[in-house]
Amino acid sequence: MKINYTTVNGKKIRLKKADLESTILVWLREELDLTGVKNGCGIGVCGSCTILIDNQPVRACRLKVEKAVSKEILTIEGLAKEDGSLHPLQQAFIDCGAVQCGFCTPGMILTAHAFLLKNSSPERKEVRKALAGNLCRCTGYQQIIDAVMEAAKHYQS
Repeated sequence: MKINYTTVNGKKIRLKKADLESTILVWLREELDLTGVKNGCGIGVCGSCTILIDNQPVRACRLKVEKAVSKEILTIEGLAKEDGSLHPLQQAFIDCGAVQCGFCTPGMILTAHAFLLKNSSPERKEVRKALAGNLCRCTGYQQIIDAVMEAAKHYQS
């Protein structure tokens, strides 16, 4: 019998056979108690369930755990530092008023994080395009873009 593992927020997790058929969203929330990932639409359109797998944004509501075997998953809980202090991107969302109801925030932050890992000196229009698949019903996006632009300074070498 093959034993499957995945890494979640830096911790190696042994997967049970039953886990493999579950969506990553349900598995993270119900098995690992990582409730930062949200179930918005359930069909992969809104971006609230966005997590990173190998630093690529994916919709956790549409992907089975079996697709994450031997991969690295990052959730919003894993973005903060070991001492519990916020990642600069998380702090920028607070400082710029980009968090309102907070439902879209984890997916928005993780999408922005993956984008900034590739482009640490973006223009506003690039940020807007990168976040186009993540819906927010509260902020009107200006504060979110402001936060990503502010945080970009921390990604520059």
